[in-house]
Amino acid sequence: MANSANISEFSGIWVFCEQREGKLMSTDIELISEGRKLADERGTELVGLLLGGAGVGSAAKEMGGYGADKMIVVEDEKLAVYTTDAYTKVICDVITDKKPEVFLIGASNIGRDLGPRVAARLHTGLCADCAHLDINMELYTEFLREASTVDVDSVKFDMEDTNMKMTRPAFGGHMMATIICPRFRPCMATVRPGVLKKAAFDQAKADACRIETVNAVLSEDDLRTKVLEVVKETRKMVDLIGAEVIVAVGNGISKDPQKGIAAANALAEAFGGGVVGASRAVTDAGWLTADHQVGQTGKTVRPKIYVALGISGAIQHRAGMQDSELIIAVNTNEDAPIFEAADYGLVGDLFEIAPLMTEAVKSAKAAG
Repeated sequence: MANSANISEFSGIWVFCEQREGKLMSTDIELISEGRKLADERGTELVGLLLGGAGVGSAAKEMGGYGADKMIVVEDEKLAVYTTDAYTKVICDVITDKKPEVFLIGASNIGRDLGPRVAARLHTGLCADCAHLDINMELYTEFLREASTVDVDSVKFDMEDTNMKMTRPAFGGHMMATIICPRFRPCMATVRPGVLKKAAFDQAKADACRIETVNAVLSEDDLRTKVLEVVKETRKMVDLIGAEVIVAVGNGISKDPQKGIAAANALAEAFGGGVVGASRAVTDAGWLTADHQVGQTGKTVRPKIYVALGISGAIQHRAGMQDSELIIAVNTNEDAPIFEAADYGLVGDLFEIAPLMTEAVKSAKAAG
């Protein structure tokens, strides 16, 4: 095992590229795109690490199109289906051998299981559920200036600090905290899906991406669990991240939650393919399930249209939807913070306004 405290021996930005049934995940593109930015800040190379069964490497060059300089591919039938033991062993072996400075993992169900195991075995730190990453101090202070209440000009920062700055929600989303890992390497972070912007695909970069094949060293003693069967969840989950139109409801529906949700559903359907989102107050109350939640402790979304019905617009919620292309807010309180983020604001009762909006959308579509 490498000494994780000898930080001068580590270099390079690495991304774990998750696959399921041989198909890369959209989170991989987000992480590779962000990893490219970090690698450029650090002046180093970006490497993707892809594990899977035979043939999984055929998708590796695609990551080059989003910024990867090199892809390390480990193909073994013992890796075809994710297990904690096998993936942790192989990843730790490769990291111990090649010593990356930064290792990023998507905060999916797999990533949240894998990240802590890898960090513990490598004797390094892990910042979970990150929403923002920086290495360059000038970029980090600019981020603080735009996204926080910190008086940046009155704080004396170490502008030579080259640790990765990992920012994540804390205290139930009521604060944002920036974590660094100054004494051990690699710096590890799991990153929330949907919070990072995807780069444009470049075929020339994909063609230039180098592929390195590494053999897995896995014995039966390394595998304490075995997957006997994969049973897929049959309940239809809400795809907020991929939705072009989201109609979200907040605590303003409290006087009649079911009627409010029905009004949101009707408006979403009128747009065509829209889905219903929710603030944390709504999911905490049990009116909608957690997969509907938008915000720092929910999902970060960037739809073409975001309609906020009865949502006050606390900073925790706005952080999850403020990059939407068009924001329409409806609230009885004309001073509600949601109007600061909205392109269009309607002051009034959502129970009256939402049906009018639904009819207006239907009429506009009928008129072509």
